[in-house]
Amino acid sequence: MNKPFIMISSLCLALLASGCHQQTEEAAAPRPVWVMSVGNSPAHSTASYTGEVKSRYESNIGFRIAGKIISRAVNVGELVKKGQLIAQLDPNDSRLNAQAADAEVQTAQANLALAQAELARRQQLYSQKFISKSALDSYDTQVKTAQARLAQTKSQAAVSQHQTGYTQLVADRAGVIGMIQAEPGQVVAAGQTIAQIYDLQTLEILISVPEALIDSLHTGDSARVSLNDVSQAYQGRIREIAPAANSQTHAFDLRIQLLNADQRIKLGMTAQVSFEPSTTAQTLIVPSTAVTRHGEQASVWVIDNTHQAHARTVTTGALTENGIEITSGLQAGETIATIGIHTLTEGMLVQPVTPGQEVLR
Repeated sequence: MNKPFIMISSLCLALLASGCHQQTEEAAAPRPVWVMSVGNSPAHSTASYTGEVKSRYESNIGFRIAGKIISRAVNVGELVKKGQLIAQLDPNDSRLNAQAADAEVQTAQANLALAQAELARRQQLYSQKFISKSALDSYDTQVKTAQARLAQTKSQAAVSQHQTGYTQLVADRAGVIGMIQAEPGQVVAAGQTIAQIYDLQTLEILISVPEALIDSLHTGDSARVSLNDVSQAYQGRIREIAPAANSQTHAFDLRIQLLNADQRIKLGMTAQVSFEPSTTAQTLIVPSTAVTRHGEQASVWVIDNTHQAHARTVTTGALTENGIEITSGLQAGETIATIGIHTLTEGMLVQPVTPGQEVLR
């Protein structure tokens, strides 16, 4: 065989062997994987919610009878006291109704007196046996009917008399006028809303909480309230938790009672409400990218001390704003892969890379 040919062949085989060995070394190189230490996530950070300053008592008031407005005594934004006049209807119709009812009472009284006199005369005739017992009973019935008619007319007269007072609309509580729709000459129906009164002594914050976190909050829990234009922080307490989610927002409405409100807090202001975690419970939160599912079974990739990846079956809980709750299968302090988990295999050697907190969401 030609000697140069043998040398060239040997050289090619050596190059091929070197290339295969290089590929084997590259294939065995650790795969970079983003990881995190369980328990170092922002799972237990204080939650904050945006809400609006409202009054606990917002009264919609209106006249109890229909009529024509002849005067209005207050304007929007004015402070009113309980019993203060808001607006007044034309009292002529109600006054005439009351006079007619009084006349009905007088007529009923006269009819009763006449029936009683007739009964007295018929009783004398019955004692002398000039009339029968059935004839006497008919006059006794007339007296009872007249008495009932008198009681009816008196009740109607009392109602009419009360309606004369219903021509004046007065504040049912102290507060501020938030809305008023009453102008002289306006004709209103009974029960129509004329004004709104907000009680400034019972200010609170209305917020919405997602369903994933509603079970962690309870009536009476403390809250911290801050406003955009006020540097002072205020203390609050959960007064009310809606029993059902809002049909529009699909979140639960909460009302936070302000315990140390002052004059700087105005209705309609935007407020930030935060709750301190009630417990440092053993709940662990991991990013949603760290959890993979095979059917109904969830698992994560745990990175051991030798930088090898191992699949671990876990039990998941609620989905929160910070990630997925892990209820069992993990312990605080263990290292898990967070991104790139779908390329891992059991026992694979990895190169752990810790990303910034803004990535672990």
